Amino acid sequence: MAATGPTGTFHATQSKPHIGGTPVEKNRLEALSDGVLAIIITIMVLEFKTPETADWAGLASIYPTLLSYLLSFIYVGIYWNNHHHMIKLADRVTGGILWANLHLLFWLSLVPFMTRWMNDSGFAMVPVFMYGINLMLAAIAYAILQAGFVRQQGPSGPLATALGKNRKARISPVIYIAGCALTFIAPAFGLIAYAIVAALWLVPDRGMERALRAEGEVKGFSVPDS
Repeated sequence: MAATGPTGTFHATQSKPHIGGTPVEKNRLEALSDGVLAIIITIMVLEFKTPETADWAGLASIYPTLLSYLLSFIYVGIYWNNHHHMIKLADRVTGGILWANLHLLFWLSLVPFMTRWMNDSGFAMVPVFMYGINLMLAAIAYAILQAGFVRQQGPSGPLATALGKNRKARISPVIYIAGCALTFIAPAFGLIAYAIVAALWLVPDRGMERALRAEGEVKGFSVPDS
């Protein structure tokens, strides 16, 4: 699919983007991201402690850990899913985009640590607060990466067109900030707020869906942002 940007006409399906004349495969950026996210999920699973007793009571004793893992898994899954589809609409990979992608991976790599800290502390206020800060910083990093692709393509590019008004991106920071503030009242309120943001991004984004249909990709997804 071709579109016109500030530097002329480009193709969203171009297979060999360039940085300063050197071919750079955008698939390498996606492969690195996929590998890191897979490791993040694996680390979270390895953090599980088996129940102390082999009965339902033992399983019930670790249910908070299971719920926190589920929330973190959903967040990582949302980023993986939508990062993949954003790359499908990308044109060229620039040096700035490579660093922005590493910036995103850095904050996501801290999710297992934050999740374990919450579990070990019994969901105390400070760990739950910092978990929310981590989620918000990952969302900001995603926004920076997304903005890099939009800037590279131009305002009339396929990604900018697909994003449209991106209302969820405007609402999410407010909920994150509210959730972090609510942890000072009760950590459970903060966790509920973080779960609301996750649920919000699970709803398919129709603009991105239409854009990928035009590219021959028909999948349900949403694009996470800050």
